Amino acid sequence: MDVFDNRIDAGRQLAARLEPLRGTDIVILGLPRGGVPVAAEVAKALHAPLDVIVVRKLGVPFQPEVAMGAIGEGGVKVLDARVLRMARVSDADLANVERLERATLEDRSARFRRGRDRIDLTGRTAVIVDDGIATGSTARAACQVARRLGAARVVLAVPVGPKDTVEGFTEADEVVCVAAPSQFLAVGYHYRDFSPTTDDEVIVLLDAAARRMQAGLASEAADSDLDVVIPVDGVTVEGHLRLPEPATAVVVFAHGSGSSRHSPRNRFVADVLYEAGLGTLLLDLLTPGEEANRANVFNIELLARRLGAVTEWLAARQETAGCTIGYFGASTGAGAALRAAGELGERISAVVSRGGRPELAGPILPAVTAPTLLIVGGADTIVLDLNRRAQAELRCENRLAVVAGATHLFEEPGALAEVAILARDWFVTHLRSDDETQSKGSAP
Repeated sequence: MDVFDNRIDAGRQLAARLEPLRGTDIVILGLPRGGVPVAAEVAKALHAPLDVIVVRKLGVPFQPEVAMGAIGEGGVKVLDARVLRMARVSDADLANVERLERATLEDRSARFRRGRDRIDLTGRTAVIVDDGIATGSTARAACQVARRLGAARVVLAVPVGPKDTVEGFTEADEVVCVAAPSQFLAVGYHYRDFSPTTDDEVIVLLDAAARRMQAGLASEAADSDLDVVIPVDGVTVEGHLRLPEPATAVVVFAHGSGSSRHSPRNRFVADVLYEAGLGTLLLDLLTPGEEANRANVFNIELLARRLGAVTEWLAARQETAGCTIGYFGASTGAGAALRAAGELGERISAVVSRGGRPELAGPILPAVTAPTLLIVGGADTIVLDLNRRAQAELRCENRLAVVAGATHLFEEPGALAEVAILARDWFVTHLRSDDETQSKGSAP
């Protein structure tokens, strides 16, 4: 069975299949929410504009799961005459369903675009992207809506979908699918990480794409947004380095157990930091073989030593040699970040822990000199108690920020955005000079 690491990996594989479209007049349209991270990778790879295509199903009043049509932006409405006839839906009932769904659609569109106009599809190729299809009903509605909005050609692009659905999909001029198994259970079975995508993540991805296009940059320069391989302890670890121009500060991300440098949560935070003028290095501190041994995930001494080696690697790189360094640790990665910060002293200028295990840094906690922010979900009571105990050990400038109602992964609406804002402000305050902060401000 074909399995994608996550939506980012799926987007990159899908982009490779869509390479013939590079340079043509295309608009990449992600289906919110899960389709947008996939679409963002496609748009970046193909140097194309990114937007969402917001559609709402019109369900039969007494059986809402059955679609009698769909609506889209611009007043577009597509109806299934056969279902309307068989279900004997009255004009009044149809109008009532449409009114309710139209209000939801307009609210979501406004929230995602934050005042930006919908990208005009007239005469262009609309590439509709989702993270996968099962029955294909939403994708069919999106294709029909795209045509009504003026698209000259419609391409449906998905990482995975059942073979019969893919082969029988006639609403698009072309269907591009990375994997189309004949035995299909659900889209999520084809992802190792199928974490929910939040509205906040969608907004950050759309904002970043819009800024890139407005600046006239199809993509960031090759030396400022690249995958890197770093030698440590006789092995090599992988990371993704993204630097603004000029680069004056870099935040190194140390993820926790069961995660990776592709973690959508850490990438979301990294995007917010980058937009505030901070460089980011998303990092895997263990090789795939080492991760298979769960003991390594909790080997804080090993993880901290590698963080130190990565810090040395940044200091030796021409474009990052003069940068101030901060650490962002999640779960067990927070323990490693604080231990490394304690060992490196003033070379580390700030630390942020997200749902972290700072107590794992052990007796070195009082030696940490870097200003430290501990962020914990209010509903993550066990970890909150551990953070309070760890905070009592710290002698540096520190703060404990509790995100009300949030659980360990901050999956509640708005929770991850609050984490990103807290981290951004902490790093901007402690990593950038006063002149930089005044010229750029603390918010993107």
